[in-house]
Parts: sequence; structure tokens; C-alpha cells
Amino acid sequence: MTCPNESQIDTELQNTISNFLAQYGSSGLNQALKLYKDTQQEYMCRTRTSISKIHISDIYYMEIREHQITIYTQHGTYHKYGTLNNELKSLSSYGFIKCAQNRIVSLGKIRSICLNDIILINGTKIHMSKKYAISIISEFSKIKK
Repeated sequence: MTCPNESQIDTELQNTISNFLAQYGSSGLNQALKLYKDTQQEYMCRTRTSISKIHISDIYYMEIREHQITIYTQHGTYHKYGTLNNELKSLSSYGFIKCAQNRIVSLGKIRSICLNDIILINGTKIHMSKKYAISIISEFSKIKK
């Protein structure tokens, strides 16, 4: 058995990319790269006594009460001290948006919007303030699932 040389690997990689582009186009490649990047990103939840790494793609939403932030994820709930605006600044590029004065939600985790409620893919129903409704509905309608 012989090991492939660098030239063979480069050729195979070029063929794979060419085939992918032919089938899905450059927008498909950009979408695939963004999806890969987003699933690899981690959010650091730090408290005075602990630190937890959470995949950003696992986060459903966050809410705050008296500077105590609760993070709801696929694998449980986490708590930390901070401000929601700081969390939104770091997570907005990953599709998080404010849905109420005290809550941000991942657009990718929304299943549907009904009146003033957002229904998440896990069945959780969270309230959406009228103030944020137009921007949430607009951004949600742009998402291709």
C-alpha cells in the first residue's frame, strides 16, 4: 500500500471542491463554511468559581434578572453575572437577537412566531415584546432552513 503524495491530495481536494461548487454554487459553499464555523465556536460561561465551554450552536436563549444571566442550552441551564448587552454584542454575529428587554434568542433555534410568542425548536415558548417584533420577524423570514 502506498501513501498518497501531496500532489495527489491537492488534486483530490480540488476535484472535491469543484464538484461541490458545480452542485451547490459559491453561495452553497459560503453557507457550508458559515455553518461549520458556527458549530465550532464556543461560548465561555465564567463565574467566580467555575468556567464552562458551551457550543454557541447549542444555546437557545438567554435572559437576565438583576444582573443574573440564565443561559438555556440543549444540554442544560447555566448561570452567570453580567449584562445582556455585552452578551448580545458577542453573540449577534452568530444570529442572536433581542426579543424582549431582558431576553436574547438564537434565530436558528426559532421554529415559529405566533402573536407575541416565539416557539423554539425544543417546544419552549418565550415572550416577544412588541418593540422587537418587527426586527425579529424580518430577520427570521430571511433564514433558510
